[in-house]
Amino acid sequence: MPKIKSNSSAKKRFKLTASGRVKRNQSHRRHILTKKTTKRKRQLRSPAFVHAADVQLIRRMLPYS
Repeated sequence: MPKIKSNSSAKKRFKLTASGRVKRNQSHRRHILTKKTTKRKRQLRSPAFVHAADVQLIRRMLPYS
């Protein structure tokens, strides 16, 4: 059987942890940063985990990770 293609956009956005959870980066840190507080920008640096309802969809997009 041929291999399944991974979704290229999902490859760039998500990483699977050793325990099997899906890690993602926070949004809202690309532009228009001057009006955002330093505290808000600092807290957006830390990665977050994908909500449980969306994990199955992301796993389907990343079959070999």
